[in-house]
Amino acid sequence: MSPRSAPSAAARHLSANRAELVRELAEWLRVPSVAGAPEHEIDVLRSVNWLRGTLSEIGFPTVEMWSANAVHAEWCAAPGAPTVLVYSHHDVRAAKDGTWEQTAAFEPVLREGRLYGRGASDAKGQVLAHLWGLRTHLAVTGRAAPAVTVKVLVEGEEETGSASLSDLLDEHGVTADLVVFSDTLLWHAEHPAVCLGLRGLVLAQIEVYGPRTDIHSGAVSGPAPNSAVALAGLLARLHDDKGRITLPGFYDDVTEPTEQTRAELAALPYSDEDWLERSHTRSIGGEEGFTVLERLWARPAAEVISLESGTDTGPSRGAIPAVATATISIRTAAGQRAEKVAEQVRRWVADALDDRVDHQLTVGSPTDQEPYRTPRDHPAVAALAEAMEAGFGRPVGRMGNAGGGPAELLARKTGAPVIFFGTGLPEDNWHDGDESVSIDVLLAGAATLAELWPRLALLDESTK
Repeated sequence: MSPRSAPSAAARHLSANRAELVRELAEWLRVPSVAGAPEHEIDVLRSVNWLRGTLSEIGFPTVEMWSANAVHAEWCAAPGAPTVLVYSHHDVRAAKDGTWEQTAAFEPVLREGRLYGRGASDAKGQVLAHLWGLRTHLAVTGRAAPAVTVKVLVEGEEETGSASLSDLLDEHGVTADLVVFSDTLLWHAEHPAVCLGLRGLVLAQIEVYGPRTDIHSGAVSGPAPNSAVALAGLLARLHDDKGRITLPGFYDDVTEPTEQTRAELAALPYSDEDWLERSHTRSIGGEEGFTVLERLWARPAAEVISLESGTDTGPSRGAIPAVATATISIRTAAGQRAEKVAEQVRRWVADALDDRVDHQLTVGSPTDQEPYRTPRDHPAVAALAEAMEAGFGRPVGRMGNAGGGPAELLARKTGAPVIFFGTGLPEDNWHDGDESVSIDVLLAGAATLAELWPRLALLDESTK
């Protein structure tokens, strides 16, 4: 482990305000801004208004609601400096009470340096790091306004696919010189790394139909088609014995990781034991010929994320199920496009599914979630690395993000490159019970962002 350098002025300022940062995040986490839930529409609006008020309090002269769930703010007081768009989201996933042991999902509690609550890490904590990064930037520099033109766009539909984001960007003609995307993970609290890209996402839902109705197994067992067995057989063919995805032509467009990328990932501290503990997984699998970190960040993946058939609650009805359903999540890698992968899924299902059953397939990207890679030679990458080194007090590596998001959409619509900075960790339990965030990491993240703004202000005009 590399020794820490002396805390920067930004880090010292944030340390002095630690309690206030925790108080503010806990206040926001009590608002259950659950995405896509009609009963929580008013809570999403309350979350929007909380953020609007906080942005105004920080000093943003323009703060607007762009929809019932999206907030935009703008602070233009640095003529000639780059314009930076900060993107994140404030909506959260629904919570199952039975999976939360530390506290109820929307009753945040601080324990052993971690704040527990839905949204603490994904992604209200990441938004709060930006808010405190700006406050700290102004405090330690004595400036009345940021060193760059800052635009903030925080939406409330990311967890359900960002359905309105493209239209919002078009309607308001959003432009920027750089996008800072904050909905990603760090590799390790003690080993920060600059994220250089994320994977895309294609979702496929398949319904398989066996008997015309659920039917007594003793009456027809043997000759009757079984929807659950047919679906299980299909899913069993999703990967071959080397861990490769079997969709026809699936790897044709995948960009192989460069030797530089493989060397950077190999330089990150890794052990199977540490990964299994922090990821809460039982074993390691995946595509042969690639390391765990390469499988996570440089290669595609396919997972079954839901599976349902037969009696789901109460005593068994002893019937062969008429319907079996599954949802497959495909994380696409650099070079792949959602439209082509969707067609590969359709061909695979048509070829591999037992012809004694019928089916219905719905496949596609929830919205423009293509893979994205930051141009590694862009000066903003070096600026971010320097800011992270100052904020965390440690040397930084290079990494990727295993999940997806609308980064490619933001780059395409704004005409600007995207850099990534998040404060999540694999052990933060995104989308699960007992989601939490490390306050030390949030402070280091906010210090990083405070250090980033003056560095971005120095970027040469030709790089904007």
